[in-house]
Amino acid sequence: MMGVIQGIWHWLTTTLKLMTYNKAGFIGFLATCAILIICLIGPFFIPLDTKTKLDQIYQPPSAEHWFGTDHQGRDIFSQIVHGGKDVIYVAAIAAFLSTFIAVTFGTLAAFAGGKVDSGIMGVTDIILTIPQFPLLAVLAAFITFDNITYLGLFLGALSWPALLRAVRSQALSLKERDFVEAARALDLGTGHIVFRELVPNMMTYIVISFTLALTAAVYTQVGLVLLGLVPVSSSNWGVMISLAWTQGAIFFRDAMWRIMMPILAIALFQLSVITMTRSLELAFNPRLRTMV
Repeated sequence: MMGVIQGIWHWLTTTLKLMTYNKAGFIGFLATCAILIICLIGPFFIPLDTKTKLDQIYQPPSAEHWFGTDHQGRDIFSQIVHGGKDVIYVAAIAAFLSTFIAVTFGTLAAFAGGKVDSGIMGVTDIILTIPQFPLLAVLAAFITFDNITYLGLFLGALSWPALLRAVRSQALSLKERDFVEAARALDLGTGHIVFRELVPNMMTYIVISFTLALTAAVYTQVGLVLLGLVPVSSSNWGVMISLAWTQGAIFFRDAMWRIMMPILAIALFQLSVITMTRSLELAFNPRLRTMV
């Protein structure tokens, strides 16, 4: 047990040390961690303001209301804190599923070749030609996405084709390396070669692709919510933007904070994640890890 704990601790310290090599990337990592803590743990300490206060409608940021108030005088900061959990949860599910499908079948297609490769790439090309957002908009008329888990799974099930093609290209270049030939000579099996030889050597690219899939899923779900195609909790960032638009906040001079705060929250989360990829590229590079 102690050996496992020491191994995990060594992995964490090595990863953090490598991430500090890129200052901008490490700042992005810290910002991402801060946003996750605020959105996942913050709701336990900051109650959601649901009380209507007509004398505080569209108040600017102040010591009492950090991000101002909305059309009913409710605190926007508490809505931002409670609205991030669902957005991040759906995006994480979609990113995990799409990355898993793309990595598994993209590597298998490259390694197996032949009919397996042709079949996988044929299905990939068909799905790749289907416009995702219009398809989701049409399906929303027939499917009720009343469960955010289902929404994340559905987004992930449609988001993998482009990444699969990229992973396949990476795997094709790796399958000719000496370590893969040695694994074949030892008859270690397809599963071992795919998941123990090829995938670890593509981990840097996979992690970066995961973060890009995460940001894409955020934009997609917020767009669906903004258009009213997905019914989700009232504190969701996308719902906040949608309500601000439908309630005519854009026509009120003092309503700028009501509109901009959820937009800035989404933009800051996206910027932090994208910036963090600079450090992730270093942290998951096998050559650098052996040097630390």
